[in-house]
Amino acid sequence: MTPPAQVYSYDVRNSLSKRPLLGFWRVMTGFHRLYLLAVAALSLSALFSTGATLLIREFIDHQLPRPDLAQIAPWFALAFLLLAALQGAFSFLSGRWASKTAESLALRLRDAMYDHIQRLSFRYHDKMPTGELLSRATSDLDAVRRFFNEQAIGVGRILILFAINFTALLLLNVELALISVIVVPVIIVLSLFFFGKISAYYEKVQEQEAVLSTTLQENLTGVRVVKAFARQEYERNKFEKENFEQYQRGRRFLMMHSLFWPLTDVICFAQMIGGYFIAATMVINGTLTPGSYVAYVSLVTMIINPMRNLGRLIVDMSTGLVSYKRMMEVIAEDQESLIDGTYKPTGDLRGDVEVKNLTFGYDPDTVVLKDISFSVKAGQSVALLGSTGSGKTSLLGLLPRFYEYSTGSITIDGIELKDIPRGWLRGQIGVVEQEPFLFSRTIRENITYGVTREVSDAEVYAAAKAAAVHDVIMTFPDGYNTLVGERGVTLSGGQKQRVALARTLLKDPRILILDDATSSVDSETEDDIRQALLRLMKGRTSFVIAHRIQTVMHADLILVLDEGEIVQRGTHQSLMAEDGIYRRVVELQTRIEEEVEREVTDGIGLPV
Repeated sequence: MTPPAQVYSYDVRNSLSKRPLLGFWRVMTGFHRLYLLAVAALSLSALFSTGATLLIREFIDHQLPRPDLAQIAPWFALAFLLLAALQGAFSFLSGRWASKTAESLALRLRDAMYDHIQRLSFRYHDKMPTGELLSRATSDLDAVRRFFNEQAIGVGRILILFAINFTALLLLNVELALISVIVVPVIIVLSLFFFGKISAYYEKVQEQEAVLSTTLQENLTGVRVVKAFARQEYERNKFEKENFEQYQRGRRFLMMHSLFWPLTDVICFAQMIGGYFIAATMVINGTLTPGSYVAYVSLVTMIINPMRNLGRLIVDMSTGLVSYKRMMEVIAEDQESLIDGTYKPTGDLRGDVEVKNLTFGYDPDTVVLKDISFSVKAGQSVALLGSTGSGKTSLLGLLPRFYEYSTGSITIDGIELKDIPRGWLRGQIGVVEQEPFLFSRTIRENITYGVTREVSDAEVYAAAKAAAVHDVIMTFPDGYNTLVGERGVTLSGGQKQRVALARTLLKDPRILILDDATSSVDSETEDDIRQALLRLMKGRTSFVIAHRIQTVMHADLILVLDEGEIVQRGTHQSLMAEDGIYRRVVELQTRIEEEVEREVTDGIGLPV
């Protein structure tokens, strides 16, 4: 079954407004008629309900004394049943149309949130916890769905009921009608007061729920680390602390709710009892008929109870409005455009890269890269070496425009990087991250994830062989159809990294970025991958971050970074000829390898 066509015909960003109710109305674009039909059905339902009440009055006052009552009564009973049936039918239709509107809008908002979150910049995701986004896309969205399904239609229902039944009361007795609505202004004032209070409490509850979701998400993601370091007790205490804070905020929120309900109930019941007493006195004095009294009791109930519910709905609306505000804060964030830039691609990139006087920082107060300059020709390889935090990953993160540099210039094939559309640029660049991510799908689906065209098995096998993972995959019972666990937990670190490498190689990019891509493989596998890469990197511009000298020594250009600056550059031979960080790293690694080899040879540390 396909969703209603109008679900996806509206851009939710167009509903952004400083006035939440106006924003709600805009979000309903495409469903206004359905919502108004629900309201109209409610009106008819209320009208038939009031008609049944007036029919009872007519029967008691004018038909009950008649001598031919036995002949008339069945017709009145039939009319009463008919009105009740019509009231129920239109009430059902109203609920059905309101539910369809609410669920369709929830579908629209859920898809819009998911799509928008994917298109937000890396900077946004860096500062926004994952648990916070999960809370806004689930808990807050469900509160908005309830608003559409219950509160939005409920307010219309209450206003219609009030208008119809108050009009009926005026026709019945003007004095009683005016007495019956004395408490209405009081209820509205109380509702608005509690609306502000409960909105503030609810926002704090939702904020803490996001913290709780983040804590849980981090624990589940890092469960192996937790178990490896036996930190279950620490994690339990951390979660318990945040959970208790959620309990306290939720208790204050519910206590405010609990204070509102009995307060309004006492006022409304006092109003109803006072009205019943006055009406009964009027019957005794002969100024009101018994039938009118019965009708009054029913009508005043149908006025006061909806007004009680209006107060509750106004208070409950605070949760929907707060949740809507939290969702719209995400929607209001600027998307990362994939079609920006003035350059119009006419073919694949060659891969000439030039960086001039580049300066970059993740925020204005912190500089990560300082005055970086280098150039590389198409098909050449560049290796980046440096200590942790020296800026290697940050530098390569600028090439696919994950982040925007502040000053300086980066050109590819002579085109300023900022002028190249992000979407097309990233299609030309292949990236293997330091910490590879695999989806909970088959190995084949993970390898083919980066390409949009149909891929043959031969191409998948070739990429896997180049990444030295084909033979490993074939040892699994289901081969390439093996389902990997969440985040690839069923594979070893080296196997995940090689599958990620195969995914990038199948993409056949013009520029290849390897962020320490061989860090989780053994020396023999690393050598296999390196030999394959030497063949596959031919004709591609390649950037390699690695800590093992064997991986970087064959690069056409080696850049040594320290505290965000290039302190050395050249080939392996030229850098070994000068005193500096590079030569010291090579000598240190060589000495360690010699010591390990000597210990293995001498049998030191081997199990007996």
